[in-house]
Amino acid sequence: MNGILRATRASTLAISVAATGIGLTTAASAQTAPATTITLDAITVVSSKTEEKVVDALAPVSVVGQEDIKRQQPTRMSDLFYNIPGVWMQDRGDDPSTSINIRGLQDFGRVAVIVDGARQNYQRTGHNSNGSFHLDPELVGSLDVARGPTANIYGSGAIGGVASFTTKDINDVLRPGEKWGADIGGGIGSNKLQGYSSAFGGVRVNPNVDVFGGAVYRSQQNYKDGDGTEIANTWNNISSGLFKLTARPADGHEVKFGTVMQKNLHNVGQYNRGATTTAAPPAAIAGSSVYATDVTNYNTSLGWKYSKPDDKLFDWDAKVYWNRTDNDQTKIYNNRITTGGGTCTLGNPGNNISGCVGDPRSYRLDTLGFDIHNTSRFDVGNWHNALTYGIDAFQDEVSATDARGNSEITTPGGKRTVSGGFLQWKANYSNWLEIVSAARYDHYELKSAGVSSSGSRLSPKITIGVTPVPGVTPYVSYAEGYRSPSVTETLISGAHATGGGPAFFVCADGTTGLFCFLPNPNLRPEVGKNKEVGINLKFDSVFAKGDSFRGKLNGFQNDIDDYINPVSFTPTLVFPFGTYNRDYQYQNIPHARIRGVEAEMMYDAGGWFIGFSGTVQEGENTQTGVGLATIQPRRMTTTAGVRLLDRKLVLSAQWSSVASNTDLPAGYIPSTSYELVNLYASYQATKDVSMNFSIDNLFNKYYRPYAIPGGSADGTTQNDVLWTSPGPGITFKGGIKVHFGST
Repeated sequence: MNGILRATRASTLAISVAATGIGLTTAASAQTAPATTITLDAITVVSSKTEEKVVDALAPVSVVGQEDIKRQQPTRMSDLFYNIPGVWMQDRGDDPSTSINIRGLQDFGRVAVIVDGARQNYQRTGHNSNGSFHLDPELVGSLDVARGPTANIYGSGAIGGVASFTTKDINDVLRPGEKWGADIGGGIGSNKLQGYSSAFGGVRVNPNVDVFGGAVYRSQQNYKDGDGTEIANTWNNISSGLFKLTARPADGHEVKFGTVMQKNLHNVGQYNRGATTTAAPPAAIAGSSVYATDVTNYNTSLGWKYSKPDDKLFDWDAKVYWNRTDNDQTKIYNNRITTGGGTCTLGNPGNNISGCVGDPRSYRLDTLGFDIHNTSRFDVGNWHNALTYGIDAFQDEVSATDARGNSEITTPGGKRTVSGGFLQWKANYSNWLEIVSAARYDHYELKSAGVSSSGSRLSPKITIGVTPVPGVTPYVSYAEGYRSPSVTETLISGAHATGGGPAFFVCADGTTGLFCFLPNPNLRPEVGKNKEVGINLKFDSVFAKGDSFRGKLNGFQNDIDDYINPVSFTPTLVFPFGTYNRDYQYQNIPHARIRGVEAEMMYDAGGWFIGFSGTVQEGENTQTGVGLATIQPRRMTTTAGVRLLDRKLVLSAQWSSVASNTDLPAGYIPSTSYELVNLYASYQATKDVSMNFSIDNLFNKYYRPYAIPGGSADGTTQNDVLWTSPGPGITFKGGIKVHFGST
């Protein structure tokens, strides 16, 4: 921890639109809220599967609500995480999907991403992150984040944390007493041209039946980074929609069917930045093949909830779900330094990397799963007890096809089945002691042609919090998490394509290439063992009647046994232009350690507010002392703003200052340290018309938020990632929403 505390040179300060993170929802945004109420504490279920206020949860939990989303006018999902400590993104500009990193852990399910209760497990192996999901931010009603394996009962594999999204529902549009309602909105932005339009509406057919639906269309042109360079293929056209049917067949029962669909049209890949007719272009201008990409994502769930205040024995939530991601691509450009623009001829037939214009490839992942849990409550003297118990399971089926390339090698097909059950005891003694104890059992099976593996484990959790004086609750926690190896990590096998150059090695299966992927059926699951200390702070009427202060501070150390990491090793060939290892395999590192401190605080005086959040962390392979490539070291966030004109106008700003991650394995290019300033304005023009304005990256700064991987064999730069990682330069945005409804 000393290394972290010494490394305070760079930080992140952000002044945000509203009180996000610890779940403060401003009353100014709720037209029906009494004028004397300044803040309401948001509710979360992500850490314990029982409802509790965010500030009371004995866990590092944050919530982003609907009003925060409206003010931020997010272009992509990563915009929603500005003020949440410990959460980072590793997105590409030419791919509108989102990859979440929590406390330095990402990929292959280390972060459980959940949309309306359904796991989002899509993965395609490439030069960047290995795990992403597709969801338009305009569809999101709220976002809950739990950091670390403290939420191990929420599902298998989440040794990094959980990000749970709830899409919009009828209560996000209809006002109290309305029988039907609709929100029609849209926005436009600069930095070339971007914009969206949306419509959501619902009908309360009767007190027991609701129907709700909506659609969003979003489009943008190629943006420019802070240096004024246009980032190729950052354009996209995204169509999405949702439908929900809710029925209440009996008192306390609610059955909900929901489906979400999203279609992304964009191009992935980068053109050469320089002359393309020379025989051997320098690595500095070499691009990558470009694929016209059509991604379709379906997310469907059916849930049944039961809850009645006077029923202490049953309070259940049961859900089945299906999620499919289809990624179909067609090559439209290759990076061969030849004439003809990549069109193949008899004398120039292309190869398995550069290929031919018109070559298709596709990736599909289907996830089918269920989650059932119940809470029983009882009192024994001054002890108030809640027992939560349940089972869950999902199955991933992966397939890939590639007419000429090697996608079936890098993203192999197969099935993985993961199941588990848990029991949690949550007890409150009087009003000063809380204990949360849980155990989760996980089991997995992984199968492909001729290869299989399996494993199981029991993971404990214990948290103890005390409230010696009202408003101050320190706590300590220990939790373990268990992540099974993915299909790709276990089964990847065969030669890496040469791209038309020499084949350096012959692999065991007879294929030849730059190097050889080796499968590892003996790969062991990862086990995260997280120690945490924290304190929750909650005070009202601190300096003036009606003001409030909320705070959560915590320090953590996550020790990960059998951490899975790709390793390149001997034998080697030495050439004048580089040294190449033959074998490349996912292997278990005996031990990795990630530790850090996090904080988020907010003071709200009604007419103005100010807050702070921050992260300082480090991580390493303890065998070698070398840092982990996915660790983002330092970020801190401060929020401030004013409410004017009877709180109809909210003005705020955001200042972000982020440190570069330089403690990296060989072959990586560090991210940049950077500072960003964003400005926001939100105006409730009438009861039914609201407007939002913002300026992102006010000073037009260039920044790359994560380290760039080098080539798998010789450490050369992967330019397709390097050129698409910079964020947009200065961008002006404006939006409007109009409400219609009737009682």
